[in-house]
Amino acid sequence: MHNTGELTAAGTDKLYAALYEQLRQEARKQRRRVGGGVDTTALVNESYLKLMRSDLWQSRQHFLRTAAAAMRQVLVDEARARLAEKRGSGDVPMSLDKTGMADIVPGAHDDPNLTLGIDAALNRLAQHSARLARVVECRYFAGYSEQETAEILEVNERTVRRDWTKARAFLFAELEGA
Repeated sequence: MHNTGELTAAGTDKLYAALYEQLRQEARKQRRRVGGGVDTTALVNESYLKLMRSDLWQSRQHFLRTAAAAMRQVLVDEARARLAEKRGSGDVPMSLDKTGMADIVPGAHDDPNLTLGIDAALNRLAQHSARLARVVECRYFAGYSEQETAEILEVNERTVRRDWTKARAFLFAELEGA
């Protein structure tokens, strides 16, 4: 479903329908990895609602890249809502295991403070390198593989691996300093 032109809202519906199962699989991977929070269907559906705010897509890759960002935002919104429910829970120190960080932080979505910390660190990373931030959105928030991320970002897998390593190091340093 490659399209070199822009997709209209009607085209977006068709693209979403065609990619729905792929998005569900990625959301399911994300849920298995982090647990807690939003269920798979809700994550995909909430992401779709965010995707519908933009009515033009340049390509399948553009759509999937934006879907990863939408999944990130849904998970961050869910973490904010959980914090609002706790009211006054205070800040929790953020410590990480530097040896791979299990795709940055295991169980981050179980700790809304940590999810928000990752989001803030990712925003700082985006100021330095938008591509590194997009790699994190694809790999961590959407659960895409290296190969899928490379296809979506239109780079090779080796670049994704290097960017993923750099991004994790940046996020680790940012979260350890928080």
